[in-house]
Amino acid sequence: MTTLLRLQICLSNSSQFIESDLIIKLNDGQWAPIEVKLGNKEIEEAAANLIKLSHKVDAEKMNQPSFLMILTGGQVAYRRPDGVLVVPIGCLRD
Repeated sequence: MTTLLRLQICLSNSSQFIESDLIIKLNDGQWAPIEVKLGNKEIEEAAANLIKLSHKVDAEKMNQPSFLMILTGGQVAYRRPDGVLVVPIGCLRD
């Protein structure tokens, strides 16, 4: 069973928050953050945010994310050099 949640991580020495739009979480502890961005201009910022979030995960309390993904309104799916997946929303149908 898959559960969608919203995750917000507070940085311990800062008033800044790092968050993702969606979290896919499986019962076995695997999870992945997803940023939803309609335009291509926002992909760089979204990828940087996801990478920051993955570096803030306390490995003693939870697993590292299985993948990092940006869901877009674009037409081409690809893996960026930093490992972040860019996936058009049309890829999720059927």
